[in-house]
Formats: sequence, structure tokens, C-alpha cells
Amino acid sequence: MASKFTELAIDCADPAALARFWCAVLDYEVQGVEEGDEGEEVVAIGPPSVPEGKGRPGPVPPTLTFARVPEGKTVKNRLHIDVNPTDREQGEEVERLLALGARRADVGQDGASWVVLADPEGNEFCVLATRCP
Repeated sequence: MASKFTELAIDCADPAALARFWCAVLDYEVQGVEEGDEGEEVVAIGPPSVPEGKGRPGPVPPTLTFARVPEGKTVKNRLHIDVNPTDREQGEEVERLLALGARRADVGQDGASWVVLADPEGNEFCVLATRCP
């Protein structure tokens, strides 16, 4: 048995605010708020009502956890999230995400088929082409 990808941990200044943003982006919900090892706030979000286990067909989407850290983001992310709109075109999804608080980011993607945005704390992510389920 191999390991499976279950969680992506993101350091940030305001876990609750960043969790709200990503909940709106991904249609996730807050699954827990706790105090971390150093007393920092940690907020976990994930898909609503997705039971995990042998009886569930298909993969379980990973949760995202946001942990408060004192230092800010200083360079381009080495790891980032890609999202695919499933019920609207890519351009419409970009406009929705900008309205939620994302902003356009330039990482040298000239002419690419994806759009690079940054979340409210500056973490880059890509909006890929529409993918219908």
C-alpha cells in the first residue's frame, strides 16, 4: 500500500480569512478550527459530506489546512493549486474568483492556456480550462 495525498498545509497570516476565500473557490466547508503546536490557529477545510473509506468509490479530495505563521510570503510558490471550472467557462470563473478577492499574477506565463491568479495572501494558483465532470 502506498501513501495517499490527504491534506495540503498552507502557512498564512489570517487562517480564517484565507479559509473563507478557498471555501468559496472550491465549494468546501470548514471542517475544524484548532490550536496548533505553537499556539497558532489552524483552520481545516474540505468538501462537504465526503465520507472516506473502502465503500466510497473514487478518490477523496484532499483537505486544505491554513496555519498562522509570523513570517510573510516572500517568493513565488514552489507548489501551487490548479483549479478547473466545471459549470462555467474559464473566463467567467476568473471573473468570479477576482470578485472573491483573488488578483491577477504574472509568473511569466505569456500565451499560456491557463490564467495565474493570487489568493488574498499572494499565493499563486492557476485556473485551467473548463473540465466538465
